[in-house]
Amino acid sequence: MKSKHIVIIGGGAAGLMAADVLSAQGLSVDIFEAKPSVGRKFLMAGKGGLNITHSEPMDDFLRRYDRSDWLEPMIREFDPNAIRAWMERLGVPSFVGTSGRVFPTEMKAAPLLRRWLSSLKKRGVRVHCRHYWQGFTDTGYLRFKTVDGEKTVLPDATILALGGASWPTLGSDGAWVSILTNNGVAVNPLLPSNCGFKVIWSPYIQAHLGKPLKNISGWVEDNEEGISSSEAVLTTYGIEGGLVYSLSRPLREKLIAKGSATLYLDLLPHLNETELLSRLALSGKQSTDNRWRKAGLDGVKAALIREFLPKNKWADAPTVAACAKRYPITLYGMQPIEEAISTAGGVEREACDDNLMLVALPNVFCAGEMLDWDAPTGGYLLTASFASGVYAANGVLKTLT
Repeated sequence: MKSKHIVIIGGGAAGLMAADVLSAQGLSVDIFEAKPSVGRKFLMAGKGGLNITHSEPMDDFLRRYDRSDWLEPMIREFDPNAIRAWMERLGVPSFVGTSGRVFPTEMKAAPLLRRWLSSLKKRGVRVHCRHYWQGFTDTGYLRFKTVDGEKTVLPDATILALGGASWPTLGSDGAWVSILTNNGVAVNPLLPSNCGFKVIWSPYIQAHLGKPLKNISGWVEDNEEGISSSEAVLTTYGIEGGLVYSLSRPLREKLIAKGSATLYLDLLPHLNETELLSRLALSGKQSTDNRWRKAGLDGVKAALIREFLPKNKWADAPTVAACAKRYPITLYGMQPIEEAISTAGGVEREACDDNLMLVALPNVFCAGEMLDWDAPTGGYLLTASFASGVYAANGVLKTLT
């Protein structure tokens, strides 16, 4: 086994994790990366604090994924506890935040990536940057475009960890889709996920664009099971933020099916409608602004009410309360895939065997976001990328044994 040569294409979370597993077993590993350095999207993910995984119970954790039955064996093989133990071995302790999210103690991604790359280098992993994968030669060699011209390589096994198509400037441009489909691999279209959605706002909203809409809950039409204790931001193009990202899958499905979708917000989820109505009524003959403010409807929330209700209804407490508890926002489109945090779609489950090897391409494996799964932010994206990288690497070990 030690004489086997493995090529990993893509130096993101999944590719680096696959290299970690294989090099630990003494295999010869080369990573080929199109960009000048590896881990660029990983670093971007940690720009505001690296949320690397989540501490919630496993059954709840798995329900965050749209392909949980497919991902479950991968995630159980390298679960959040295993991620924290791996970080600890690299000398990077972690902690659980109040929301259950897990962060490195230093918060940033760069220290972890530096230690990780140093560990891989000590094991003999070779990293080749500015090598852009072009597909296969007629004899099965891997083709790369480099600054020195085309280069070909024939490994014993290949792991593709090329990401989706979000943030192409960081390396994931989705160009691999045509290569694989031309080689008989079934790939579902790549679509934006964890993205903003387009809304047409009236003048009432203009002064509040860019301001956070905090302590709200939300759901998608026809599905009362939604997201609570979250926030969003109104933007010039529409709406974005954690609540919207968490609902991006059902919102996207509605948009594709109907051409529009309705996002419902509860602007005051800590109050039921009766309690809110009581607060609005208790304010007596005060101005509308004061009555709303004392009830918790001020700033962006008040602007949204004025956006939706005609002026002659602003003083009608039952109408205002009902609107605040079930506020509808019509969405007309998604932000471009290039501006999304992640992508849905990718290599279909049926295109892979139980080891993540492509049925149409023997000894070629897939891992990470290029597989057809979807998840919200909150550590779930990185966890599945890590776990699938581990799983594909173990698949290589099983196949080559």
